[in-house]
Amino acid sequence: MPDSPTKTGKYLDALPAWARELSEKYYSRSFAVFVLYGNVRDLVPLRTQEGASSFASLEDFLSRALFGQRDLILHYDRGGLSFGNPATQPDFRRALEGYDSFHGTSFSQGGLPRNPDAVLNLLDNYLRLRIADGKKIGLVIDFAETIAPAGDVSSMSAEDRNSLVILKRWARNAAFLDADVTICLISENQIELNQGIVQNPGVASIAIPLPDDAERLEFIRAQLKSRELPAGSEVNDESLAKLGAGLKRVQLQGLISHAVENKQPLTLKFLSQKKKDLIEAESGGLLEFVQSRFDLSFVAGNDQAKRKLQDAATAIRAGNTEVLPMGYVICGPVGTGKTFITTCFAGEVGIPAVTLKNFRSMWQGVTEGNLERVLTLLKAMSPIAVIVDEADAQLGDRSSSGDSGVGNRVFAQIAQFMGNTEYRGKVIWFLLTCRPDLLPVDLKRQGRAEEHIALFYPDTPEERLALLRAMQRKIGMKAFPEDIEKFFLNRAGGLSGADIEAVLVRSHMRSSLQNKTVVDAQDLEAALEDFIPPYYPTEIDLQNMVAVLECTSKSLLPKQYRDLERAELIRRTNELLAASRRISEN
Repeated sequence: MPDSPTKTGKYLDALPAWARELSEKYYSRSFAVFVLYGNVRDLVPLRTQEGASSFASLEDFLSRALFGQRDLILHYDRGGLSFGNPATQPDFRRALEGYDSFHGTSFSQGGLPRNPDAVLNLLDNYLRLRIADGKKIGLVIDFAETIAPAGDVSSMSAEDRNSLVILKRWARNAAFLDADVTICLISENQIELNQGIVQNPGVASIAIPLPDDAERLEFIRAQLKSRELPAGSEVNDESLAKLGAGLKRVQLQGLISHAVENKQPLTLKFLSQKKKDLIEAESGGLLEFVQSRFDLSFVAGNDQAKRKLQDAATAIRAGNTEVLPMGYVICGPVGTGKTFITTCFAGEVGIPAVTLKNFRSMWQGVTEGNLERVLTLLKAMSPIAVIVDEADAQLGDRSSSGDSGVGNRVFAQIAQFMGNTEYRGKVIWFLLTCRPDLLPVDLKRQGRAEEHIALFYPDTPEERLALLRAMQRKIGMKAFPEDIEKFFLNRAGGLSGADIEAVLVRSHMRSSLQNKTVVDAQDLEAALEDFIPPYYPTEIDLQNMVAVLECTSKSLLPKQYRDLERAELIRRTNELLAASRRISEN
């Protein structure tokens, strides 16, 4: 950093936004300790005032761009101590020899102690000595979560408690604020770092985000400046930057290098698969890409629900994201196609869709860290649809107990993210459940998952016929002649969409085993005669009733529910709830 704020004009303009924030907080003389978290394992642009860029690791960036004017620069993690400029190592050794002479130790000869609290104590002594000499110092502590890990102080080891005390002491040390000392703690997830540090008023936490469109384009152009993508590549610098949403610079570098070195054209199919693999790996397997071959034209029945989603897709394509709901609750009995209609929406609008998998862990701090990583990726990949199946079971609620408050904190993280209107139309949540009454009100209120779409079984012969034809298209079967369709409709009353699909698959298998080219009436009759739909009428009736109560649009309701009094719906639902409890108890 320059010696004074008066020299910072062009210098600050050349820094990434997060580094400008750090510099401004540093110049305020309010903070000497900073926590850097997020995309900390990526390359960072080293821009000159003329605009040319090279790229370096975060630690190199801190040494060269932010601490370039410092007299002494030190880097520490559990692997040991290193030095950011030539002057620091001999100076530290001289100080260590003085420490040995005074305390009777032999660190300058035998190496630093292995336990971090002892190293931090040595660094504390060194910082105080050099502050007295008027030196300007930068100290970077990487993998800080391994030195001051999250957890209750009472359950921490003596070593971790000592480290925590030293870091807290640095955060409130007035001598550090008055002198030119900056300490950066680096951790991928701040939730894994002890909250006594993160929430300390003397510590500033700064998120390093994944690169945005402009930053990806800058990096890609720098990569392609001296080499070109192989002939036959289906992307250029601008389209690659757009399609690379959610990827780090190092991942983009790997994609480009793979294509160039192997002379393999960078096709859309290859890029899509690699991005899927990279994002799923980056999320720790907590996000799974949904690659839909279908759009909403494949959805049969529930026409009003389909129309609502088609209107939303039109708004997204037109860029009118301000008119979109923050998210949707998609509810209805099992087998009504909740997952299918959601993936069809993603296919309709042409945005990526991911399924949020189980991010909970038995290990302390891991669940919150998993969720923080996932939410960071979702921000970077927008626009994106996020599908949470069995949402009532997966997302928890504020009353979660018996887990040291993990469930409560996780719920608060999700609720805060879902309610951030900055992501309206960019991160679209789909909470899928057959029991929306069990979904916390905080998640399904207006401002979060505010549009509640209820799906129901086909109710009329026309709806069943449309569903039959849609299922045939979905599984690649040829259309039936009219007489076979009538035969099916006469025998398919009460079947759900999932039931109809199961019957078609069975009839197709019978036809294939007999080496027929098409499914005929005998195949269909045999499948229908053999098929027994799962029988749980009380639970299905209950799922129907809670979907009716949850639905936020009267036009989505079947005719028999549309004009019923609310009190009557509630009475029927309560009776079914009581019956369901009796069945489960028996």
